[in-house]
Amino acid sequence: MGRTKKIQFVTLNVNHAEQVIKTIELFSSCFSDRERYTVKRLTDELRPSQKPFYRQFFIAESQGHVVGAGGVKALDWASHTHALYLSAVHAGYRGRGIGKNLIKLRLDWLKENYQSGRVIVSTAKIDRLKQFGFAQVSETCKDGRALMLKEF
Repeated sequence: MGRTKKIQFVTLNVNHAEQVIKTIELFSSCFSDRERYTVKRLTDELRPSQKPFYRQFFIAESQGHVVGAGGVKALDWASHTHALYLSAVHAGYRGRGIGKNLIKLRLDWLKENYQSGRVIVSTAKIDRLKQFGFAQVSETCKDGRALMLKEF
């Protein structure tokens, strides 16, 4: 996949089967833990869910390929709390700001749809999330991930 292709960021259309399949393929290719990220789990996560326990996904497309994706969802165990999750960028497209744009899209969507709340994320990209106002609330685990929080 070439470096000069235009990238479009859109809301995942869960009724567009090809777009959903390509998003599942992206996640499957990026996540190494096959037991945790089964095709069934990914398919279930991409299914629509209504408020208050919504799930919303955004994707980055280039030349008909899904090259990045990320979700945001309401947490059912903490009121006014949302999580950024299932974030991935195709290896051939990393380093172009796609991940940052997907974070921004999700945070903007939250601010447009909710007056206030908090967002959590488990990430190895600690410095990237600090750029968006997240604070680290846990020690870094052995896998290099830490829990981060942002209030809005």
